[in-house]
Amino acid sequence: MTLPAVIFDLDGTLVDSEPHYFEAGRRLLASHGVHDYTWEQHRRFIGIGTKETLEVLREEYGLSAPVQELLDGKNRIYLELARGATDVFPRMRAFVELLAKAGHPMAVASGSSREAIRAVLAGTGLDVRLPTVVSAEEVEHGKPAPDVFLEAARRLGVDPADCVVVEDAPPGAQAAHRAGMRCVAVPYLAAQADDPAFATAGLLVRGGQDAFDARGVMDWLTARQTGGRAAGRD
Repeated sequence: MTLPAVIFDLDGTLVDSEPHYFEAGRRLLASHGVHDYTWEQHRRFIGIGTKETLEVLREEYGLSAPVQELLDGKNRIYLELARGATDVFPRMRAFVELLAKAGHPMAVASGSSREAIRAVLAGTGLDVRLPTVVSAEEVEHGKPAPDVFLEAARRLGVDPADCVVVEDAPPGAQAAHRAGMRCVAVPYLAAQADDPAFATAGLLVRGGQDAFDARGVMDWLTARQTGGRAAGRD
């Protein structure tokens, strides 16, 4: 019996990198004369690729710099922060280890740049378990389009229907649904647990990372694989 492949989002799912992305965005905008960018403003971009985020911010703040220049600047600042320290969610690390032990194919599909993904994975040691990586830079459209997940399935050599996506944000859950993949949703922001995009998830961990049970999700995968009764949403 073929084991389902598991495709992880990176930021907010495997690692708590959102504070770094906020700080990188804040510093970038400050360098262009915008000094009132707050965490609350940043929250709406959680789960959306860096390029797409900057396209919106460029328009909203009337910035004259090209998107690519803004993108290069934010990535440079983010990498400085990420290389210093990025925390892995402990329960996700445990889940990755359980999946590796069981032999599940795995990949990372993220809206971050490929350089940022590689730097974070290497710095946390997750690169050993997750060598297959897809960045939104490498596909035509970022999330909520399904492109990164479909490309990850292609690189793993598996059918999209045999993939399970682990995501923390509504755009990612929407992308997984559009890719024809099952989704385990682990909301980064508790307030987003009732977002309609999460209604398409096969398993919704309403309590986020604090409620994530690696062994329980493994049991859910096994139940799905064998055609048994799937675990309910918690």
